Amino acid sequence: MPLRVAILHHGVSAADCAADQDVVIQAGVVEDACRKLGHETLRWACPDRPDSLPGFLADFQPDVAFQLVEKVFGSDKYASAVTSILTELGIPFTGSGSAALDLSNDKVLAKLVLQAAGLPTPRWVYLLSDAPPETKAAWLLAAKELPKFILKPLGEHSSVGMDDSSVWSGTSAAELLEEIKRRSTQSGKLYFAEEFIDGREFNLSLLAGPSGSQVLPPAEIDFSKFPKDKPKIVNYAAKWDEKTFEFQNTPRKFDFAASDQPLLQKLSRLAVRCWEVFGLRGYVRVDFRVDEHGQPWILEINTNPCLSPDAGYAAALKQAGISMEQAIERILEDAFRGRGDTRPACPPLREHSQELSESNQKQAREPRAATLRFEPQDTDRAGIRRIVDSTGLFRPPEVDIAVELVEARLAKGAASGYEFAFAEENGQVLGYACFGHNTMTVASYDLYWICVDKNLHGRGVGRQLLEAAESRIKELGGQRLYIETSTRPDYVATRAFYLRCGYTLEAELAAYYAPGDGKAIFVKSI
Repeated sequence: MPLRVAILHHGVSAADCAADQDVVIQAGVVEDACRKLGHETLRWACPDRPDSLPGFLADFQPDVAFQLVEKVFGSDKYASAVTSILTELGIPFTGSGSAALDLSNDKVLAKLVLQAAGLPTPRWVYLLSDAPPETKAAWLLAAKELPKFILKPLGEHSSVGMDDSSVWSGTSAAELLEEIKRRSTQSGKLYFAEEFIDGREFNLSLLAGPSGSQVLPPAEIDFSKFPKDKPKIVNYAAKWDEKTFEFQNTPRKFDFAASDQPLLQKLSRLAVRCWEVFGLRGYVRVDFRVDEHGQPWILEINTNPCLSPDAGYAAALKQAGISMEQAIERILEDAFRGRGDTRPACPPLREHSQELSESNQKQAREPRAATLRFEPQDTDRAGIRRIVDSTGLFRPPEVDIAVELVEARLAKGAASGYEFAFAEENGQVLGYACFGHNTMTVASYDLYWICVDKNLHGRGVGRQLLEAAESRIKELGGQRLYIETSTRPDYVATRAFYLRCGYTLEAELAAYYAPGDGKAIFVKSI
C-alpha cells in the first residue's frame, strides 16, 4: 500500500563538517528508495530547534516518518527531542525510540548499560565531578601498569574529534585525568578515556525483520597497510577525508578464514543481545574490538547508522543480497510494529558502582518459572476473573464472558469447543490462554483469550502460554492460529508481543469494535 513518508533530517550548511553534511545524501537515498516502492515523500530539514516539526506534520499528514535527525540544539545528545515529538503526536517513525537514542548517544551511559547487562566493554575513566581521583578511577589507581587509552568526546559520533593523538600513553592516573580535563576544556565538549584495545576491529550491522533482528554479514576493518607505529583506529579522516592515508587504507573485508567462524558467531550473538538490551529498532550497527586473546569488546551502539552508498551499512546489505529498496521497506514496516517493547531491558544500574553481582544479573534476566496444565478446575473461575480484571483493558461484561468460557468447558468438556492452557506456580494461576477450532474451517484455530497477571508482564509467562497453545493445537491437527485484538493505543504492547512471537499482521478493520477502536488480525502457521 502506498504511504506518505515524511523524511526528517537535520539542517546543514556549507560551514558544517562532512559528517554532518552527509545526512543530505542519506535523505536522498531514502527518498529514491521510497519512490521506487511507490510511496509519496516530503523532506523536512530540522533547524537548531525542532519547534516547526508539529506544523510540518500537520500540513503533510504523513503515514510514517523516516527519522534521520541526529543533531538538535547543536548536539547529537538531543536527537531524541524529535522522536519524543513524534511519539507524542502518535506518528510511527523509523529506527530506535527516544530511550535507546538517549542511552546510545551518551557513550559512558551506554557503557554503564552494557556492563550492567553483563556485556563486555572496555574499562573507562570519566570526570563526573570534582570528586577526588580515587572515586573516579579506583580500578586505574589499583593497576600495576597503566594501559593505553583512547580519548573520545562523550556525545559525538562519526569519529568526530578523533585523530592519532587520541590514543594516549602516560605514566600516572593523575596525568590521564589532567589530559581528559585539558581536552574537554580546549574543545568545549566533555571527553572520557577508554582502555585502548589494540586488536582487530569489526562492524556488525543489524536489520529489523518480522520476528526480530537479522545480523548482516560481519565486516572487519583492514589495517594491514598501517605502519607499525601508527594507531590502528578509524579516525575522522578515515571516514570523511578521501585524500588521506587513513581513508585510502582502511577498507572493509567480508571474507574470513574458517578459523574465524566461532569468533564471528560470538560477535553476532553479542550484537543481537545489544539489540535486545537497548530496545533497538529498524537498523543498527554495533562496533567491536577483539584483543590478542580473541576476546570481543563492545565499543559503541550506532542507532540509525549512515545509509550513504559508500558507508558500511550499505556494504553489509550488499553482502547479504539485500537491496536498499528492500532494506528501506523493512525499516518502514518495523515502524508500524508498535513501540511497547522499546524500553531498555537491562538490569537497574547502581548509582556508585560499575558492576552488578552475578546473582543480581541472573535474577533480572531470568523468566518466571511456571507449571502448565490444560484442564480447568473449579477454582479457575475466580483466578480468571482476577487476572483479566487486573489488566485494566476489559469492561465488566467482557470479564464475565471470559469466566463463562471456562464454565462452559467445566460443564461440557471438550464438546464445548474451548481448550485451555494455565500457567501456575505453587497453586496460584499466573495466566491462561483459551483457544478453539474454528468449525467453519478444516484446520484453523482461534485464540480467544490470553491474559497474564499484570504484575508479571515481561517475565515470559505470556510467551510460555502462547507456545503451549500452539503445541496443543498442533497435536489436535491444527495448522494456523488466528488472533484478533484491538488497534487502540493501549493495546500497542499486546500487538508488539504477537509480532515478537512470530505472528504476521494479516488485516486491520477500522472502527470494528467502536469508533476509534479497530480490529487487528494476526496469523501464524504452526
